[in-house]
Amino acid sequence: MASFSNTLNPTPFGFFDTETDFQVEADAMVTFVKRKLGDDILSVELTRKQVWGCFEESMLEYSSIINQYQAKSQLANLLGGSTGSLAGSEQKFPRENLEFMLRRAEPYSMEAGLGGSYNMLSGSIDLRKDVQDYDLYTELKDGNGVALFDRPENNPKTKMKVMEVFHFSPQAAYRFFDSTSAINYLNNEFSFESFTPETVFYVLPVYEDVLRGGMLDMSSRVRRSNYSYKVTGNKIRIFPKPTQNDPKDLFIRVHFSPDPLKPSYADASIDGVSNLSNIPYGRIQFSKINSIGRQWVRQFSLALARELLGLIRSKFSSVPIPGADLTMNGENLVSTGREDQENLKTKLAEMLEELTYSKMLEDEAAASENLTRILQAIPVPNGKAIIMG
Repeated sequence: MASFSNTLNPTPFGFFDTETDFQVEADAMVTFVKRKLGDDILSVELTRKQVWGCFEESMLEYSSIINQYQAKSQLANLLGGSTGSLAGSEQKFPRENLEFMLRRAEPYSMEAGLGGSYNMLSGSIDLRKDVQDYDLYTELKDGNGVALFDRPENNPKTKMKVMEVFHFSPQAAYRFFDSTSAINYLNNEFSFESFTPETVFYVLPVYEDVLRGGMLDMSSRVRRSNYSYKVTGNKIRIFPKPTQNDPKDLFIRVHFSPDPLKPSYADASIDGVSNLSNIPYGRIQFSKINSIGRQWVRQFSLALARELLGLIRSKFSSVPIPGADLTMNGENLVSTGREDQENLKTKLAEMLEELTYSKMLEDEAAASENLTRILQAIPVPNGKAIIMG
């Protein structure tokens, strides 16, 4: 009888046919399955290729379940990575990273004006005497006189979002020294930028500089502009109506509704791993499976073969023999085989669920807490302290 390695197309897909360990196990699998189904005493109507097909299917099922639970633990660390040939990362332990959380937090930092993956543009509107209403799409222009709405960054055209509006900036000295200082009022009224007689530098904690910066920014927004504004659609209305012959420009910072698939810089991670379907997990080779996994594969192969044998015998409910009819046990074999398959998959899933990385962290935390309780109950011998670590 031909062995696995000497048989042409021994399995339906041939995924493991060239693997030496699989070839050796395949020949032993035929003996194992047939004997478990009653061979040597009863006739087992299964060919070698049918048993090998069950073996291959069992390997594919085991590989799929293991990869699913590995993905459950590692998807957050693999998102955005290269998909490659959709193989090569199975049975690996990647380093942890924060890319998923950083990507989730990026829109919030952009809204707060702290940067992001989309361009923020600034321009100005030339205010005119006695004119309150201005068109943001046509009158908000960059330093070259090009409307921001027509800039290449807004192609295709999207909604414009106003982030900040400035009337005119305070003098430099005003930004660094006490905003309530009398000299700073003079500095801003008469442009005495280089004249700072009240400048005294103190040794202060950094947080005070941070708070002062926030105070100065708020003061600049509230006190330094003669105008308030209201945005409606693509129009901005200025209050009160400009009355000077040559009012100062109004500066505005905006960004356009971002396209999630087209950030302002090249980002290969957009085409990388995005979900379970394109994680680069290939089929796990039989040679890479330990004794625990191999025994599961054997038992699942047997369950598949039992179901297949039952389907074959179910073609006829009975077979006539001299003087009687022989009742076939096909239905029972099918039912038992499918039940065994479900039990094996359920037990494997339950075990893997207990071994996901998040669950192991919970177990470690509980063990640490329990250990602390035990150590607290240990008496100190003869007044001597127990030094840990």
